[in-house]
Amino acid sequence: MVAIRNSQFATENPQSEIGNPQSGLVGAAAIIAAGNIASRVLGLVRETVIAYLFGATGLVSVFRVAATIIQTLYDFLVGGMVSAALVPVFSDFASRENRAELWRVASIVLNVLAIFLALAILVLEIFAPQLVWLLGSGYDEELQRAAVEMLRLVLPAVFFLGMSGIVTGLLYSLKRFTYPAFTTAAYNAGIVVVAFALTPIFGITSLIVGILVGSAAQVVLQLPALRDMQYRFAIDFSHPALRRILKLYAPVVAGLSISVVSVVIDRNLASHTGAQSLAWMQNATVLVQFPLGLVATAISFAILPELSSQYSVSSIQTTEHRTLNTEHFQSTLAFGLKLVLLLILPATIGLFVLARPIVALLFEHGAFTPNDTEWTARALQFYLFGLPFAAIDQPLVFAFYARKNTLLPNLVQFVAVAIYLVVALALVQPLGMIGLVIANSAMLTGHALIMLWLLHARLGGFGRQGVIAMTSKVIVASAAMGAVAFFVARAFDSILLQVLASAVAAGAVYIALLWLLRVREAARMGEMVLARVRRQRIASRNE
Repeated sequence: MVAIRNSQFATENPQSEIGNPQSGLVGAAAIIAAGNIASRVLGLVRETVIAYLFGATGLVSVFRVAATIIQTLYDFLVGGMVSAALVPVFSDFASRENRAELWRVASIVLNVLAIFLALAILVLEIFAPQLVWLLGSGYDEELQRAAVEMLRLVLPAVFFLGMSGIVTGLLYSLKRFTYPAFTTAAYNAGIVVVAFALTPIFGITSLIVGILVGSAAQVVLQLPALRDMQYRFAIDFSHPALRRILKLYAPVVAGLSISVVSVVIDRNLASHTGAQSLAWMQNATVLVQFPLGLVATAISFAILPELSSQYSVSSIQTTEHRTLNTEHFQSTLAFGLKLVLLLILPATIGLFVLARPIVALLFEHGAFTPNDTEWTARALQFYLFGLPFAAIDQPLVFAFYARKNTLLPNLVQFVAVAIYLVVALALVQPLGMIGLVIANSAMLTGHALIMLWLLHARLGGFGRQGVIAMTSKVIVASAAMGAVAFFVARAFDSILLQVLASAVAAGAVYIALLWLLRVREAARMGEMVLARVRRQRIASRNE
């Protein structure tokens, strides 16, 4: 416990942050990535447990309806607020001299959101039948009644998820990443443990109890990181910080609204392309989301507090110092993008080349047939065309959030959804499910390209950071790595050996080529990781 606390306080040292913010970025990204790995692995375990205990019955379907409503409510009420508003605003008060005001602002936000969430839950409890009908009108009356019961039982989870999101935003602004990185893992673990323990007593309702336990565990897990917080029972609806949060979050709500509409349309169109299409698309999406969360999300959340701090400082400086700080902003963002590209491009090509053996290794068991593997792999390969763009899009969006501009990224979301609709409606008839996958990749690509253009127009791009030069080298190394993976996989009959041998050989080739091509960012990232490991060993010995 002492070692963890020391490492958190060390990141608040002004000299360590100003002297080498990129080192802190890599360390923070590594912590968040570790949490992502844990959460995604436990998420896979969660899905396996649900299938093992309850199969794919109508009750499982209506449970998904209730769980979807909970997740959607959280995203609307708090989830999108964390990166768009909470971290940028809290970061304005995160310095030691402003720490007392930070605790006051955080207390106000917690208290106001607690009241709002409690009232929202009360209203939703009353209108639960209408919510269930919106998402599951096709179910019979008995299943709809079960869904309403589940929803009314699980709605309090929104309160715990909301409180957890606010605490996460506060900790990120303080650059304390360890505890919030593992909140989703705690959530999934709660569902798994409770399901195994209580299913013999409560049946499928045990999953509802698991969600409640998991959401409460998210709050409890993060409290040790805030033991120095001076909480106040203060409510001030007129506080400027609260007003800024609401102002920043308003455009995000609009963007989330259009995203929900696009999901509804996507699911509706998918239902017309075959009964199994959505299942294949979902399995492929799980594989795409793994590197996206592990790399892009981790690095984006790691650079957000640093970008927010740099923008806050530049807003009160002279013109000369503001120009210098803009260069630091560009440098931090460029370094984050380089790390994303360095890791996501080889992952994309590797998944593309090994799509069929990877899908077969992970999913082709029990009722999952070779035909399912074939179609899931096809969907995965077409999804992968949008993966690099989705990966660079996250830090670009966060860069605008750090500059207190949440409107532009969410206006771009409207354009991106329009791209999806045009492509999907044009291709769904001739290509079926694959047409929808291509439309999704087109949407992600369009959003990222527009964000790049806006960044260049508003910030002057990345300055002289060598992003294009490094990307060219990484593409060459990744292409060679993909060729090695392809030929190594053909040398084995065993699916397990195809995946493992190809991954080892291709990974070795990629690292060697990065060294030969003198990709400095790869060497720098390795040095920073080793330095962090050494510091942790020293801290452990001192403890």
